[in-house]
Amino acid sequence: MNEANRSTRRVWLSLEPNEWGLLAAIVLVLLLTALVDPEHDYLYRPLDSAVDVLRRTSMLGIFALGSAVVIIAGGIDLSSGSVIALSGTICATTMLVLAPEEMQGVDTPVGLATIAAGISSAVIAGVLIGTLHAWLITVIDLPPFVATLATLVGLRSMGRAIIPYATRTMLGSESNQIQIFDSQFRYLATASYAWVPLAVFLAMALVAYVMLSRAVVGRHLYALGGNEEAARLSGIRTDRLKWLAYCFSAVLASIAGVLYIAEQSVADPQTLGRGYELNAIAAAVVGGCSLRGGKGTVLGTMLGCLFLSAVIDSVYKIISSGADVYEGLIVGGVVVVAVAFSQLRAAPSEQRSLFPGVLGVIAMGTLVLMAGVIGTVVSQRGGWLPGLATGGITWAVLIAAVAMQKRRQRSRANQQAA
Repeated sequence: MNEANRSTRRVWLSLEPNEWGLLAAIVLVLLLTALVDPEHDYLYRPLDSAVDVLRRTSMLGIFALGSAVVIIAGGIDLSSGSVIALSGTICATTMLVLAPEEMQGVDTPVGLATIAAGISSAVIAGVLIGTLHAWLITVIDLPPFVATLATLVGLRSMGRAIIPYATRTMLGSESNQIQIFDSQFRYLATASYAWVPLAVFLAMALVAYVMLSRAVVGRHLYALGGNEEAARLSGIRTDRLKWLAYCFSAVLASIAGVLYIAEQSVADPQTLGRGYELNAIAAAVVGGCSLRGGKGTVLGTMLGCLFLSAVIDSVYKIISSGADVYEGLIVGGVVVVAVAFSQLRAAPSEQRSLFPGVLGVIAMGTLVLMAGVIGTVVSQRGGWLPGLATGGITWAVLIAAVAMQKRRQRSRANQQAA
């Protein structure tokens, strides 16, 4: 018992400041949602609410872990959403080719062999896409941003071209979607308490943790992200590491694609996974991964996924209608704030002001104005008072951030002078 207590205490003490901050932020979001939500779902239906948040966290976390590994290795993967769309399309198309009659029947099972073939084809597609990314980056020497931006556009278009051809060939009539009725396949995402996505998420998190923290390849990935040239000169096979990172990211996105079409009961590459790459990057960055590379943890990424899912769930619970309109705005804001704080922590000795000169005054005014507009629109009633309150709170937070930064700079200057 004492040994267990000591182990638990070591785990808590090993948390980084960013992870402690995320835990506090998650608790704060949950408490605010429980109070502000008109239906008070967190209070009256806690189990259902917890399952919803865990399902969202697990689905996001599976491919966010892949994005985190790429970011730690000094790269960026903008294609996660499109990989999800294409891999889901390939999985559904494979099942349609192998069992066309069964795929049309509501009560006709397609069989475990067909399901396994569909999942395998999606995973193989992930390996091939990851290999393509590595080739474009290491051999063609494209920047990771350009390489994955190209596949962000191209892979989704490929999925949209495959489904009409497959349905016309196999069913005799063209469609832009493939419906999936098989209950065994849908069980992957609709099982009670979302245990399958959660189990997959935890298993992939364990794999990522072992790879990054308990294996030599993990130290090499951090070294690659920290300084690629130094890593190459020290004898590290940087090209192979990039292949591993991008394949890992693409395979996890492919697994997520299978789970998403199981959840939605349809493969629709036009809408599936759209914008999810931003969510993955946001979760990784909020979790402590630096876009400069060489920094980040699996636990931090998991907490980032939980925080982002809690925030999105809060938006859907608090805003009565049109919540999806604000989801992208919230995620984008979270990314900007997280990256800004990451940049400031990375260079604490630089005597930079957050809002210098005329540029800073205009930027601060813009942020306050945007917050006021959002507060007014989201409230839907109450006139301009909610917007004025939101703008005022934003202004106070920005002033506090400036004061805090100046205090840290003075403290550091005094320490250096001493």
